[in-house]
Amino acid sequence: MFTPAMTATDDDSPPATDFVRDRIRADLESGKVQQVVTRFPPEPNGYLHIGHAKAITLSFSVAQEFSGKCHLRMDDTNPEAEDQEFVDAIQEDVRWLGFEWDALYYAADYFDQLYDWAEQLVEKGKAYVDDQDAETIARMRGTVTEPGTNSPFRDRTPGENLELLRAMKAGKFGDGEKVLRAKIDMSSPNLNLRDPVLYRIRHSHHQRTGDKWCIYPMYDWAHGQGDSIEGITHSLCTLEFEHHRPLYDWCIEQLGIHHPQQIEFSRLNVEYMLTSKRRLLQLVEGGHVEGWDDPRMPTIRGLRRRGYPPEALVKFCKHVGVAKFNSTHEVSLLDYFVRDHLNKIAPRRMAVLDPIELVIDNWPAGQVEMVEAINNPEDESAGTRQIPFSGRLYIEREDFMEEPVKGFFRLAPDREVRLRYGFFVKCVSVDKDDDGNVTRVHCTYDPASKGGNSPEGRKVKATLHWVSADHAIDAEVRLFEQLFTDPDPAKADGEEFLALLNPNSKRSVAGKLEPSLGEFAPGDRCQFERLGYFTVDPKDSTADQPVFLRTTTLKDPWKKKQGGGQKGGGKGKGGGKGGGKGGGKARR
Repeated sequence: MFTPAMTATDDDSPPATDFVRDRIRADLESGKVQQVVTRFPPEPNGYLHIGHAKAITLSFSVAQEFSGKCHLRMDDTNPEAEDQEFVDAIQEDVRWLGFEWDALYYAADYFDQLYDWAEQLVEKGKAYVDDQDAETIARMRGTVTEPGTNSPFRDRTPGENLELLRAMKAGKFGDGEKVLRAKIDMSSPNLNLRDPVLYRIRHSHHQRTGDKWCIYPMYDWAHGQGDSIEGITHSLCTLEFEHHRPLYDWCIEQLGIHHPQQIEFSRLNVEYMLTSKRRLLQLVEGGHVEGWDDPRMPTIRGLRRRGYPPEALVKFCKHVGVAKFNSTHEVSLLDYFVRDHLNKIAPRRMAVLDPIELVIDNWPAGQVEMVEAINNPEDESAGTRQIPFSGRLYIEREDFMEEPVKGFFRLAPDREVRLRYGFFVKCVSVDKDDDGNVTRVHCTYDPASKGGNSPEGRKVKATLHWVSADHAIDAEVRLFEQLFTDPDPAKADGEEFLALLNPNSKRSVAGKLEPSLGEFAPGDRCQFERLGYFTVDPKDSTADQPVFLRTTTLKDPWKKKQGGGQKGGGKGKGGGKGGGKGGGKARR
């Protein structure tokens, strides 16, 4: 079952084709599969991140494209790390991306069946109880160049193993005293087939089954059988599970149950982002970020708080597609999809983040005029709004230069510019402090130039945004850069990745905002003209103390720092330059 929200990610592009979809088409055409059933099976031991967004998009989109079903299954086989909080968060994130599952399942609901199947393996002589500890088992597995060594307990009889397994289940042994291992081949070139552990003892409370169980199945035992129970036809996994597929197949074949097809695809890697749960946890617990929803984090919660549209994330995931090799995508490609979507739907507003006062000396004292401004040039139905214009304004400090350098076309002494939606103004003098810094710019205005008129054919080379000083809303505006200084922070060993943290990844400024922004609710998005796309912080913003977060800039500062422009970047409507689709190369 799919909700109408699914249509929010649809577009008019032709049907996608890749090795995953080609395999599914072949299975449907041959009659091997009658109805496609996929699944997304996260472990509820943390929050989802951008890598999960690709897996979610693929599994749900494939089901939708082939008129099938997609399940959401919580892989809750590790009670020590899982929590209901994560179960709830996963469901929230999947729905936020625009998808709805056909049914919700839990691996824990299959514990009885999984155990019964384990006894079947034991009775067939295909599994045995091992008394060795984890370190010894790992050492005796061998290496990629040396075969493993058989356990001294490998030749126990099925009767002995069955008795020991039942004693494990009854809680007669402590944690780590015994494990159940599959009996396959200790000399296999695939280390995953060297008698893998199927069950371990953990006297831990499970968030779903309570204290019913003290033995818990390993992922490799629960995964394939869970797929089989649910009737999954195509089990889509990332490439790290490719070497696990022979074990996936072996377990199902030994049991003689429904056999889904596991297909592996490349995981999603994006420059400057980490997706390792362990390292993300280090960032949170070490206080390097402000939580899992920190807008600099690659978690879906962080991206959502920062104002990323779910439609843009889904389109990005569809665009990068699936491949049989891992690659890293440039962050500018992700930003392109974010900007492209926000450009179409985000209302335009004016805000000044580094204000300097501009006084119009010939403005009638006390007069306030309302000027009409376009809400979104990409959406005619968005209409217009009225903005107060007065004789005392704020403009960006960088828009004025007392001694302009070559190529600077904005405001300077004896130079005329246009104030957006307002008038032509000409700088006539400045005020300075004791250190010689300009504190105020004095101008005159031409009343005949209101609203874009160009009296006597005069032309100006710059249009500046502004905010009326007497009507401005004070707000905290948080500006973000990438969390890491290196595009590949995952390459660092151990704690060394922390040395790659960007000390300038977040800074706060006191912004001056046009009054209509006071009506925006938490989570609302807009474009600050010439500055970027922003959202009202759904966590920290209040009516009395609004907080705006920058989602992304209007142009790509990272490509500029690297010495290159962003391909296809032309001037965008509504102020500023729009980013192009370039910068989307994948690095193998």
